[in-house]
Amino acid sequence: MLRFRLLRRSDATFPAPTPAPPWAGHAKGSQAYGRILAGLSFAGVATFAQLYSTQAVLPILAADLRVTAAEAALTISLATVGLAVTVLPWSFVADRIGRVRAMMWGISAATILGLLVPLAPSFPTLLGLRMLEGMALGGIPAIAIAYLNEEVNKAHAALAAGSYVAGTTLGGLAGRLVAGPVGELWGWRAAALAVSVLATAAAVLFLVLVPRARGFTAAAAGGFRAAVRTLAGHGRNPRLLALYIQAFLLMGGFVAVYNYLGFHLSGEPFNLPATAISLIFLAYLSGTVSARWSAGLTLRFGRRNVLVSGTGLMAGGLALTLTQQLPLILLGLLVFTGGFFAAHSIGAGWTGVIASTGRAQAASLYNLAYYLGSSLLGWAGGLVFQSLGWTALALAVIGLACTTAVITAVVHPSTPPAPDAATS
Repeated sequence: MLRFRLLRRSDATFPAPTPAPPWAGHAKGSQAYGRILAGLSFAGVATFAQLYSTQAVLPILAADLRVTAAEAALTISLATVGLAVTVLPWSFVADRIGRVRAMMWGISAATILGLLVPLAPSFPTLLGLRMLEGMALGGIPAIAIAYLNEEVNKAHAALAAGSYVAGTTLGGLAGRLVAGPVGELWGWRAAALAVSVLATAAAVLFLVLVPRARGFTAAAAGGFRAAVRTLAGHGRNPRLLALYIQAFLLMGGFVAVYNYLGFHLSGEPFNLPATAISLIFLAYLSGTVSARWSAGLTLRFGRRNVLVSGTGLMAGGLALTLTQQLPLILLGLLVFTGGFFAAHSIGAGWTGVIASTGRAQAASLYNLAYYLGSSLLGWAGGLVFQSLGWTALALAVIGLACTTAVITAVVHPSTPPAPDAATS
């Protein structure tokens, strides 16, 4: 008994263990921070090279399979539909098994499906494979943003999101630059195969580089009702809703421009060959720069002002494409693309900051709107182009950009930028 009392008294002299401090995230400049950005950049290459692999060869594909421009564009639209309808399921899977594991599953499945695309024996089979490929890729974009918000120090969250979006532009550019020349020499099937090989290499580099998650906590299975409550809460948030509308309108207009500008430039008075048309995708480099640059500008001007400025640049750049002067069209495309990716990088990163809970779902809703815009407006733009021509399509997209700017200016509060504006 005496021994028991002594032990109890002795135990009382020891302080309770100090709880571990909350995870603050990897700081900019650390090795893990660099590996995260590099790994996600390669994931962006694998994702967006495959997602838009047919865009640079749409005229060739349409001629070979004897389909219209709008029908050929379904190879893009159905892939983005597949991605759109699976971003939410993937986000819930990622909440259970972890962000990195979910991205690994998605990117591996997409790579296998991408290698099957060149073997499609018919146009309907091609469309089916493209949709399945998009469904597998749904496990990347929204989860990547949620992963960044959990693993990177909040002081650098906007910059990290901008860097990730910049990497996605390089992925989209790489796929198109590979597909264009290969498609002109050996056909669209060879182009699709070349892009799939590129994406496979990028996927392997992602798997090697991305570090294990430290800020992730598995969510308890809350059931269907809990999931609906989470999504409904995001849908009732006017600031998040404005970002989702922005994603739908801007991405839809952006894809419509790139889907049908190639058809415009292949006709009179330009008559450009496929290889030359594929070079227009070099305009993506302006997006690579603007995505990172815009993140830095938020520190001085705030997210709202940078987002509105990006949409204004889109409208101004697209106005230059209404001329018959090829240099002005190319300059306009540079400005248009830079403005789009500036606005997109702000919107994509902002969702995870505004949403205090259910961040993966908030980012997934953004991507759902983003890719539904790509699918629906990107395809519908073809109907406008076929019926009324390039001028009508360009004016319609300018209208979408202006609408987005007004919504953003009205819904998001105008607050003076602070030293931590990138995280507010």
